[in-house]
Amino acid sequence: MPYLSDLAHYLQRLAQPAERPGALSACSPDLLDSEYATAVTALGAKLARAEGAQRPGEFDAFTAIFRPEPAAEEDVRRLYRLARQTTLGFEAYAEKLARRYKNCPVVLERVLDGLFELALADGVVSARETDYLERTALALGVNPAVYRAVRARRLGLGDDDPYRVLDVDPLATDEAVRTAWKRLLIEHHPDRALAMGLPRERVEQAQIRAQAINAAFDKVMRERKQGVAASFA
Repeated sequence: MPYLSDLAHYLQRLAQPAERPGALSACSPDLLDSEYATAVTALGAKLARAEGAQRPGEFDAFTAIFRPEPAAEEDVRRLYRLARQTTLGFEAYAEKLARRYKNCPVVLERVLDGLFELALADGVVSARETDYLERTALALGVNPAVYRAVRARRLGLGDDDPYRVLDVDPLATDEAVRTAWKRLLIEHHPDRALAMGLPRERVEQAQIRAQAINAAFDKVMRERKQGVAASFA
C-alpha cells in the first residue's frame, strides 16, 4: 500500500525525539517499515472504536497526529475504517511492535504517547479509552513507570499516584525519589507532631500521612525494580 511509506514523516518524528538526541543509535535501521506503520494505524483506529460511536472529525484528528501525505489519505482512510470495525486484535498489533522494537523502547514510548494524544483529541479520555491504553501499554511491554510518565505528560497525575504523593516527577532518579521520601517523612513524622505538642488528632493525621508516604515510596521502588525502559536511562 503506497501510504505506508508516506506515513514515514510521522513515524520518523516519533522515532527521533529532539529532546533525546542519539537515543535510537541501537535501533534497527528499518524503523519506517510497513508493519510498523500498519500497526500504528490499526492501534489508532481501534482506540477510536474503544471510545464508541464514530465522532465528526475523528479521522481528521487521526491524520493530524499521524500526518499521511495528502495523496495517500484515501488508503489511510480505508485501513483505518477497516481496523475501526472492532477493538479485537489490538493487543496483537502492540505485541508485534513490542517484539520488533524490544531493543528500542523509546519507539514504543512514542507510540503510546501518540495514542494518548489521539485519545485527548476530543478533550476527554474516557474510562474505556484508559483501559485500552493501559492494556496497549502492557502489550507493548512498556514499564509501569514509563506508562505513568507518558500519562502524566498528557493527563497529569492522579491524587493517589505515588509520584504525586512524593511530589516528584515520574522520571526522577532513584536518588531524587529517595531524597523526597526522606524529606516528607521528616516533615510529617508523628514523633515530630508529638514533639511540637500538637493535638492527638493532628498526631493521628501525621501517622496516616507517613504511612501513605512509605507506601508510595515502596510502590515506586517495586516498579523500578522491574526495569525502567532504556529511553529513561
